[in-house]
Amino acid sequence: MPRQIVNPSTIHPPAGYSHVVHATGTRLAFVAGQAALDENFALVGEGDLAAQTRQVMTNLQRALDELGAGWDDVVKSTVYTTRPHEYETIGAAMSEAMGDAAPPAQVLAGVTGLALPELLIEIELVVSLP
Repeated sequence: MPRQIVNPSTIHPPAGYSHVVHATGTRLAFVAGQAALDENFALVGEGDLAAQTRQVMTNLQRALDELGAGWDDVVKSTVYTTRPHEYETIGAAMSEAMGDAAPPAQVLAGVTGLALPELLIEIELVVSLP
C-alpha cells in the first residue's frame, strides 16, 4: 500500500480524518477539485449538501479508477464548502464512499462561494501511487 497512517497518541483522536499520512509510493497524483456536476455538466442535488457530497465522491472515485487507485491510496483531501458547520453530513457521505479505507489527512475549509453559486462543496485529492 502506498501510504502509511500515523495517529500520534500525543494528539487528540481524529474524527473522520488521519493526523499524519506518509506517502510511501513513488509517484503522486493530484486530483482537481470535484464538484456536484454529472458527466453532462448538470448539477446534482441542488440545495442538498449530502446529495452534492455523494456526487463529488462519485466523481472522485471515477478519477481514482482512471489512476488505478483506491481510497487507501489517498494521502490528503481538501474539502471546500459553503456549509462548514454541516461537517457531519459531509463526513457521513465521505465515509460511505470510502468504505473500510482509513481516512486521509484532511482540511475542511469554509468558503463564501465556489465556481457556481449552486455548488455547496468541492473536494480535491492527493494520491500516492506505487
